[in-house]
Amino acid sequence: MIKVIGLTGGIASGKSTVVDFLISQGFRVIDADKVVHELQLPGGKLYQEILINFGTEFFDENKQLNRAKLGELVFSDDKAREKLAKLQNKIIREELYTRRDNLLTELSKMLQTENNNLTELSKKTVQNTVIFMDIPLLLEQHYDGFDEIWLIAVSENIQLERVMLRDNLSEKAAEARIAAQMSLTEKMKYADKVIDSSGTFEETQAQVLQALDTLK
Repeated sequence: MIKVIGLTGGIASGKSTVVDFLISQGFRVIDADKVVHELQLPGGKLYQEILINFGTEFFDENKQLNRAKLGELVFSDDKAREKLAKLQNKIIREELYTRRDNLLTELSKMLQTENNNLTELSKKTVQNTVIFMDIPLLLEQHYDGFDEIWLIAVSENIQLERVMLRDNLSEKAAEARIAAQMSLTEKMKYADKVIDSSGTFEETQAQVLQALDTLK
C-alpha cells in the first residue's frame, strides 16, 4: 500500500528545510508552492486568470507576475486575499491531485515489478511506498485524501523573527502574514505528527527520521 502524507506548516516554520531533507533521502514530494509558480508562468492556467482579475499592474515589463507586489496586496486586504484564494483554489487543487494520481500509478507499477523480484522490501522500496504532498494551506483549504498529516511547527516568536528576516518585513507586516493563516496551535489539533523546527537542523532532522521510521 502506498501512503500519502500531507505536509504542512505556517509561514517560515521550516517546512522547506524538511522537504529538502526528505528529497535528499529519496522520497517523492509534490511541492504546492512550486506547482503554483509553474501555473503562474506565462501560458500557465493561473497566469491569465490573475491578469484578468487583478490587472496589468501586478506584472512587470517582461510580463512576468510580480509575486511580491501581489503578496503585499493580499496580505493587507482580506477581500483581495479571499478573491485570489477562490480564483486559484480549484485550479491548484486539480493540478495537485492530478500529479498525486500520476505518481501513485507510477509507483504502483514500480512496486509490482520489485515485488516480483524481491522477497523482502528493500530500503528503496520503502521509499517508493510514500508520497509527500507539501501544501502550506492544506488545512485552511480543506485538502483531503491523506493517510497522515505531518505539521512542521515553530514557536510564535521564532516564526515572527524568521518572517521579518527572510522577507525583509516590518514587525507589523510580518504579523499580518502570520495572522492570514490558521495558527500553529490550531493546526496541531489536526496533525498526526508534529515536528518542532525551533532548534538546530540536526534536531529537526532527527525528528523527521524518527517519523519516517514509523512508516517502515
